[in-house]
Amino acid sequence: MDFFSVPDPTLYAIPFFLLSMVVEWRVLRTMTTRGGYDVGRDTAASLAMGIVSLGFVTLINAGVYALARGAYAHRLFVIDHALLEWALALVLWDFAYYWHHRFEHEIRLFWASHVAHHSSEKYNLSTALRQPWTPFLSLVLFPPIAFLGVRPELILMSGGFNLIYQFWVHTEVIRKMPPAFEWLLNTPSHHRVHHGSNPTYLDKNYGGIFIVWDRLFGSFTEEREPVAYGLTKNITSYNPLVIASHEYRDIARDVLQARSLGEAWK
Repeated sequence: MDFFSVPDPTLYAIPFFLLSMVVEWRVLRTMTTRGGYDVGRDTAASLAMGIVSLGFVTLINAGVYALARGAYAHRLFVIDHALLEWALALVLWDFAYYWHHRFEHEIRLFWASHVAHHSSEKYNLSTALRQPWTPFLSLVLFPPIAFLGVRPELILMSGGFNLIYQFWVHTEVIRKMPPAFEWLLNTPSHHRVHHGSNPTYLDKNYGGIFIVWDRLFGSFTEEREPVAYGLTKNITSYNPLVIASHEYRDIARDVLQARSLGEAWK
């Protein structure tokens, strides 16, 4: 199978995304919430970010696919059971995504890409579509899954299903899920924490589908206080080019102003 023959689940989900946003917008009009919708500016910026990201991410995914095909040729295991292979693909993608997401928060160069997703001071389903344009770390962390015997096309499709799952956690309409669900899986409550600029919420709850990774690796915290959405220093711009590039600009400024190579590296 070549790259262009691999189905992208997120494209089929677009009508669901748009319909869900309309329903949520109507529900939120009856609620007192900081999430809300600012359709003419914030939501429009999120949609623009999402549309442009489709092109950039397609190119990156092509690279992921090519690298995964190379890794798959040297796979360590042969998986003959389709259901087992799908299960491994989904779980291993989510595990790799946890570290991908965590590195994006902890390493400034990768944060420069991911910060776009956190730049909205609103929190609603449209925020889920505010996707970064340069997630180059994907080229490093996802292809190695193929070494374990998972076909490259399943790796890409698992990424699509992971993104679809994460759409519904960007809402204030749903407060809490049942305790067992909250313990194992990512939920709106957990992900609201992740989008908070509150000091106690910074760099927490990285999981995509499973929140159990955060519990295992010490990055989990419960939602306890009201969430202040956005960045610790908000950019106050709705221009997609500014949203996508402002941290790269700031990195360049800081490097040029550095007094030594060591300071530039830091």
